[in-house]
Amino acid sequence: MSILINIEDLLAQHKVEGERIEFKKGWNPSPIFRSICAFANDFEDSGSGYILVGVEEQDGVAVRPVAGLPVSQLDAIQHDINKYCRKISPTYFPRVSVESVDGQSIIAIWVPGGSNRPYKVPDDVTVKKSSAHYRIRYNSSSVIPNAEQEVELLQLTAKVPFDDQVNQKASVADLDFGLMREHLAAVGSRLYEESSRLSVEELAARMNLSTGGDELLFPKNVALLMFTKEPTHFFPSAHIDIVEFPDGEGAASFGEKIFNGPIQVQLQDALNYIQSSIIQSKVIKNSQTAASNTVYNYPFEAIEEILPNAVYHRNYLVNEPVEVRVLPDRIIVTSYNGADASLKQKDFDKGRIRARRYRNRRIGEFLKELELTEGRATGVPRIIHSLEENGSPPAIFDLDDPDRRYFVVEIPIHSAFVEVGGQVGRHVGSITERQREVLEFMIADPKVSISKIASALNINRSAAQDHIDALKDKGVITRKGGTRGTWIINKDSE
Repeated sequence: MSILINIEDLLAQHKVEGERIEFKKGWNPSPIFRSICAFANDFEDSGSGYILVGVEEQDGVAVRPVAGLPVSQLDAIQHDINKYCRKISPTYFPRVSVESVDGQSIIAIWVPGGSNRPYKVPDDVTVKKSSAHYRIRYNSSSVIPNAEQEVELLQLTAKVPFDDQVNQKASVADLDFGLMREHLAAVGSRLYEESSRLSVEELAARMNLSTGGDELLFPKNVALLMFTKEPTHFFPSAHIDIVEFPDGEGAASFGEKIFNGPIQVQLQDALNYIQSSIIQSKVIKNSQTAASNTVYNYPFEAIEEILPNAVYHRNYLVNEPVEVRVLPDRIIVTSYNGADASLKQKDFDKGRIRARRYRNRRIGEFLKELELTEGRATGVPRIIHSLEENGSPPAIFDLDDPDRRYFVVEIPIHSAFVEVGGQVGRHVGSITERQREVLEFMIADPKVSISKIASALNINRSAAQDHIDALKDKGVITRKGGTRGTWIINKDSE
């Protein structure tokens, strides 16, 4: 049974983060099954894990050529895997594939996040009696969770990310066999060649896109979003809208383009449209030297991060599409219904993000395989870097704290493309909507208390303090006279 991803990409850790891959030179069942258990628990909803047996590792990198496994052991190892899987509680079976690499045979074990977590496994699966523990991934290790982590793991019981959930209102027959094979061809999976001999039901099962017995087989939500011609039949808002306001939001004229189809197709089409129709360049000559520099109204590298992440992390049950608003002085990308509660506004303001939960782990896996999005926690730093490289103002990230109804990323236009008289104050374009509301209270009453601001905005005092700290960090406000003093608003912020 072949795995979905190309084996060379796995060995090179090209489309899967290193912490989700383990290399094992030989067959050592106990540590391997501890890792299978940890990957199945998928504590951070980060997606599948992979264990490559027959591959030596050095400093986290696969040693090439691979060591390989004796052909005479391959059947026995697969028999052991099947036997020891029954010792996991509840029982869990990963996907196993024999792969040929560097003229040698290796075993690839694909471990998707399980739907019956939490899982527990004996410390030593080779003996009759052995203490059993939950296992989770911590960086690149499979560890026993501490007391706090165990409580959190138990709270995840039956909490399967949306895209990995079964959809009983649809049928596997709704899936498009051609789209499924196109994906396999695009990622270079060996399953592509095998799939020509399979039915759509068999291929869906091999791609982990369905669940249930032959008489009661249903597709998963990710299958309906990515491998049907019209996902909007199942999720009405599963599309991307690009709305252009050449004269500003208050003007009567605007243009709208709606991108439909499988979400990976609409995403690529929307990115192509933005690159060809919205992105502009200018050559800036340095008056002091003969050198010149090309700048862009918006660096496409930033858009390549923002839009795929909106598709990846959005809530497909909320009846609102991903929206891209193109205004004369900025681009605004909005997705619903907001970011996970573990993400904090102050972390975005500082550009240091560490995601803890992923709403759609399978969508993320597929988009990474297609190279439409990067690894975890790299998006915000890449956005910041691309804007700095282009000489653009910083991006604005608005989590709509504490309501979390939406997540907005705003990219201001490069100053070279701003018409005379079109520039706004230095600070007002770099704060979130909630921070603007806080600022308005301070302008109206320079002695307003934090508690009064929190009460007026219907947020807790801690959230109000976070917004105030962000305004201080951006140089928008200062306070004179201590905790009961006066708010001083910088002139160019008004």
